[in-house]
Amino acid sequence: MYHHLFGPVPSRRLGISLGVDLVPRKVCSLDCVYCEVGRTNRLTLDRREYVRLDRVKQELTHYFSHNPDPDYITFSGSGEPTLNTCIKEVLTFIKQKRPKIPVAVLTNGTLLHDPQVREALMAADVVLPSLDAATEPVFKKINRPHGDLTLDAHLAGLMTFRKMFKGRFRLEVFILPGYNDHEDELKALKKVIHELHPECIQLNTLDRPGTVTDLKGASFEELQRIAQYLDPGATEIIAAAPKRKQVAAYRQDMEAAIMETIARRPCTLDDLSTILGLHVSEINKYLDVMTAENKIISVHQNRGVFYQIRE
Repeated sequence: MYHHLFGPVPSRRLGISLGVDLVPRKVCSLDCVYCEVGRTNRLTLDRREYVRLDRVKQELTHYFSHNPDPDYITFSGSGEPTLNTCIKEVLTFIKQKRPKIPVAVLTNGTLLHDPQVREALMAADVVLPSLDAATEPVFKKINRPHGDLTLDAHLAGLMTFRKMFKGRFRLEVFILPGYNDHEDELKALKKVIHELHPECIQLNTLDRPGTVTDLKGASFEELQRIAQYLDPGATEIIAAAPKRKQVAAYRQDMEAAIMETIARRPCTLDDLSTILGLHVSEINKYLDVMTAENKIISVHQNRGVFYQIRE
């Protein structure tokens, strides 16, 4: 069992993707209200070697020796990957061992104001930062950043990186009704997006419970309206969990294992991760589909969000 690799998982955006997780759960610079991984345990801007470089290299070497190549290798997982000071070394190692596999970095983008972080990501093929707010009040409300992090620094980092980066730059915008879907915020977002000029804008919304109760995702019709407003030619809606089944990496046996487990007793995401020996990000892919297909439901209890079979 790998500790720092997960998958390959069926990704809506990247096909068959091997995940590389460079921070413990959940170390992040944000504590987003919608995060399906859970609340941030360590809200920080402190960059360090949270996961040892030699151990990540060992796991990658073993994986490459015993498995077919995935479509992508993706830095993502339990928190913000750019908080790990070794991200450049891991990226360089992958490029040396498997130069033909494209590497993607899924990041909240909040550390791109740091020249060392920008330089570390230059060898990536795809960088997909997120941008959920273009005004300070909404940034604080939806993303709940570390106290020393401002929206101005976040946006300045994105702008500087965009000018430097020669790879594919995509932008994810997470739409949450009641938070960032009103006219003034969408107008501000559109202005920033126009200045960033990403290759594409990927609209996402809530599939399952976030860290705050009573949140709801945007409807497909709402996302279509926003896509038309932001940039109809460059905006795609990725919030369509059932389509994940069309990806070759989707495993029916894994879905069955989750169903059998929660049929015995309701489980949290952490419970399922421990019982099945899978990374939380991998399990999340299947929970998204199963929730969208009304096979399971989620219930908030004192210990967290529990998943159970829909009666």
